[in-house]
Amino acid sequence: MTPSNPHLAPVDVPDAAALAQVQRLCDLTEPYVRGPAEEELFAAAMAESNAWHRERSPFFRSLYDGERQETPYDAPLVHANFFKRHEVLSIPRDDVHLHLTSSGTTGQKSQMFFDEWTIRSAQRMVARIFERNGWITPDQPVNYLLYSYEPARDLKLGTAFTDNYLCDFAPARQVEYALRATGNGHEFDPFGCVAALRRFAEDDAPVRILGFPAFLWFTLERMRAMGLPPLQLPEDSLVILGGGWKGHTDQQIGKHELYARVTEQLGIPSERIRDTFGSVEHCIPYIECSHHNLHAPVWSRVFIRSTRTLEPLAYGERGYLHLVSPYITSVPAQSVVMGDLASLHPGEECDCELDTDWFTVHGRAGVSRNKSCAVAAAELMKGMS
Repeated sequence: MTPSNPHLAPVDVPDAAALAQVQRLCDLTEPYVRGPAEEELFAAAMAESNAWHRERSPFFRSLYDGERQETPYDAPLVHANFFKRHEVLSIPRDDVHLHLTSSGTTGQKSQMFFDEWTIRSAQRMVARIFERNGWITPDQPVNYLLYSYEPARDLKLGTAFTDNYLCDFAPARQVEYALRATGNGHEFDPFGCVAALRRFAEDDAPVRILGFPAFLWFTLERMRAMGLPPLQLPEDSLVILGGGWKGHTDQQIGKHELYARVTEQLGIPSERIRDTFGSVEHCIPYIECSHHNLHAPVWSRVFIRSTRTLEPLAYGERGYLHLVSPYITSVPAQSVVMGDLASLHPGEECDCELDTDWFTVHGRAGVSRNKSCAVAAAELMKGMS
């Protein structure tokens, strides 16, 4: 039987013998199943991943064989900022299928390289979460408003790649971009966004709004400033946000206030508005449940680490977000400490039907001159509000 979306199709690890448990783990079809059998499989897959990178990456081998603190699944910690200054691969460059960066036109960029297995495996995870939520609709065209970068030559930003990829889950009737290519970068087009939403409201096709939440907020504010009445977008419209408010925290509002304004001004109910978390260094999809919490899928584990000692912290305590997954074979990024402050919570503290742990992101740790793609994008909003 042909999958309803090509991204659900089977994909094979680079070495079936060396990565048999990684294959088994990533072939799990239920995104949020969790139990002793899944935990045993995850540990076995991490052991294979560590062995894979130790054999192929001198950098990882030096970490693995050197003195280090105990870590879950025996995987040394690598900070995401490391990839802003170093290119480290566990595959020959000829096997690089995709090269993405994490930042905009300024600031240091994480250089991440993906073989075909790694990127297709991550895409299949996204597809399985979308399938579980009923968001793969091959027979229902939709209108897209993408709060991300219009495609341009040499554009390799991870956020642009992700948002364009998410358009594969429903055929496009129309596609509009909020960040328009000017030939010399990108420029936020608030009036174009307002015009697109008003046009889409007159159509019978559902609307999918994807991308940076800050731009959506500025569009809603512009609509209000223009004295426009609320719109009622068609039933089954969907909002999937990602990228955060980095660089403009003085203008940031709470997500529940944003969701309420989306419902008020666009007519999309709260359960059809979801935020996400992801990064080019760790492509596992974290997508909010119907109660707006970021649950860990079966293919990853989440920990919180002290900002002072990097020791693991208990549920509810704030520290660095530590993300672990054996899916990646191209770069030794199977155990990455992010620059985000977060807290972890047990599954039973969420009222949704999912049992896995979930986390809340509280912002970036410290002050850095490095700019993520969200920061670069936020700079385009100056003067727009």
